[in-house]
Amino acid sequence: MSICSALEAHELPEFDVLIQRANFAPRAALFAQDQPADAVYNLTEGVVRLYKLLPDGRRQIIGFALPGDFLGLAMAERYGFSADAVDTVSACRLAREEFAHYLDAKPHLLRRLHEYTTHELSLAQDQMVLLGRRNAEEKVATFLVNWRDRWARLTGKAVTVPLPMSRQDIADFLGLTIETVSRTFSRLGKDKTILIVPDGIRVLDPQRMERLAAA
Repeated sequence: MSICSALEAHELPEFDVLIQRANFAPRAALFAQDQPADAVYNLTEGVVRLYKLLPDGRRQIIGFALPGDFLGLAMAERYGFSADAVDTVSACRLAREEFAHYLDAKPHLLRRLHEYTTHELSLAQDQMVLLGRRNAEEKVATFLVNWRDRWARLTGKAVTVPLPMSRQDIADFLGLTIETVSRTFSRLGKDKTILIVPDGIRVLDPQRMERLAAA
């Protein structure tokens, strides 16, 4: 969801004054867990990795953000997770206090943001199920189906799907080892469910993939 899509044409110049456009190289941090949450980000290009650092130093990836997604909307004083660029990323940065004042005067935009946060909560609940009682093949298939669907909504393309994140990123998201993820990709390739291509996959048997994801 783009912020601008919820605004009337005459409101855009006023909103544009609030925006700071920012670019991030791969692996650059947008913000870090426990830093003061002083800004909201709306992605316009690239993929962002979202993760939490556990007390024992391990990393748990909690999601991947795409263009149109918001980061930092929670009203906590500090960011509850870290965000860094998977590839080259562009974003609109909005100072939180100024953005909050702007929302007070734009109830229609506030409603759109509420819809977005409700959707994010639903995704978080789905992730809890994904990390629960599913085997590795079902977890990987669910990840690929969900990523394919998000990519299709963004670009209109659903056959060849880029995977800019690493296999280790996918493993950390699914609660698996990188070896298990790599073996599962190979197995899905051997049974012709997917074709592994440079920097992505091509879905050859969407029905089987969706059956695995729905298990």
